[in-house]
Amino acid sequence: MLLNRITVLAVATLSALLAGGGVIAVARARTEIAPAIPRSADGHYWAEAMTFTDIKQAKIRFLIDTGASTVALSANDARRLGLQPEKLVYSRPVFTAQGEVRAAPVILSRIDVGGATVREVKALVLKDGPKTSLLGMSFLGRLSRIEATPETLILRR
Repeated sequence: MLLNRITVLAVATLSALLAGGGVIAVARARTEIAPAIPRSADGHYWAEAMTFTDIKQAKIRFLIDTGASTVALSANDARRLGLQPEKLVYSRPVFTAQGEVRAAPVILSRIDVGGATVREVKALVLKDGPKTSLLGMSFLGRLSRIEATPETLILRR
């Protein structure tokens, strides 16, 4: 489900203006695109995101993880984005559910989840880490709002 961008513009009619001798009032309400991500059978929220580097783009399946401070890419997903995991510098220790792994910092040009787009996203490529990429707070924290319901997660930009 996708709530489309809605712009409402209310303007007083000329007759109302003339009758009241007042000023035309303009009110504008705007709701940004907000993808609703359903909870999967495993209880998690999974997002298909168009993800971009300066080299390539690919649709990546992310586990949405508000407990991850940054977006984390598996080596496979990094390869799909044109990055070469074997040539990256794994300078950061990262602590995952599976224990400590090394990570290489990268910048993703853009991540787009159903129209909620964030540019220049800090990310880490995990060396010998989980096979699942995580959509962490370096993306989620730049949204205007995240709403969780029992069945969906709504991302607002």
